[in-house]
Amino acid sequence: MQLSLDQATGLCRMAALGAGANEEAAQSLAASIVAAEAEGLVSVGLTHFIDYLEAIEAGRIDGNADPVITRPALAVYLSDARGGLAHTGFDRTIDDLAKAAKLFGVSIFSQKNAYTCGALGYFTGRLAALGLVSFAATNGPAVLAGSGSVKPVYCTNPMSFAAPAADGSPLVIDQSSSATAFVNIRRAAEDGKKIPEGWALDASGNPTTDAAAAMKGAMLAFGGQRGANIALMVEVLAAGLSGANWSLDAPWFSGGPDSPGTGLFVLAVEPKLLDPDFEKRMKDQLDRLRRRYGVHVPGRARAEAAEKAQARGINAPKAVVQRISEFAERYSA
Repeated sequence: MQLSLDQATGLCRMAALGAGANEEAAQSLAASIVAAEAEGLVSVGLTHFIDYLEAIEAGRIDGNADPVITRPALAVYLSDARGGLAHTGFDRTIDDLAKAAKLFGVSIFSQKNAYTCGALGYFTGRLAALGLVSFAATNGPAVLAGSGSVKPVYCTNPMSFAAPAADGSPLVIDQSSSATAFVNIRRAAEDGKKIPEGWALDASGNPTTDAAAAMKGAMLAFGGQRGANIALMVEVLAAGLSGANWSLDAPWFSGGPDSPGTGLFVLAVEPKLLDPDFEKRMKDQLDRLRRRYGVHVPGRARAEAAEKAQARGINAPKAVVQRISEFAERYSA
């Protein structure tokens, strides 16, 4: 089904309200979901939005949570999401976070007790749009085997890095510590399809290409031990510093009444204090890498897709739009 971005945002907002979220949470979530869909990140777009709606309905997300935000130091913001969305506390803080980074050179946002945050590049990309270099890390329920382990001990533990470039789209790197995203294995299991070797283990710790068996086993880190080490680093930044649940202790995000209580770490840096010409140099370097050497520059395709979506709208599966509409009708009624 064809939807304009305004239509998609309005539908998602009403659906979140219909599921039980308040206005602030509904707007915050709708904006992030539609941004992901517009950028071509369909695995964390409208299809994933249904997970959020069902979680709000079941109580895994407190749609009326009022985040508690404190400032223990001038450049440090702590958020307790109190069982709500990861987005609400960040949305409340982003302007102050950016001001602090521009004044002090760096600033930190650290959050606990939230539901999983979807596209992590949504957070870093918005800071890059404000002229800041940023890095983010988050965790969730355990699905990924650690180095030397065959049992899940970490989430896919994604990380994102973004940097502004003059007169163009920012560099936005957004990737998990796992060989693939969890939603890709779940979708393969639902469709009865095989998965590539190196993605997962079965419940006995054996390598598998059976997606259904992988759902009962553990995902594998990219690059073996090195990827698993990065997953551990992300775990410390996201959960360790914030006081959030370790992945091993996080309730599952798609079942039961409890929030996974995950963590989020965001670092913002003002590059102009280090190099006033940073954005121009960044643009020139990215152009050189892309045009002369054929390097794929992350973030460019997302920006181009978002620009097209702004003009043409988005195409979403009819079944997905219908399911979201069911929640929206509750609000309308």
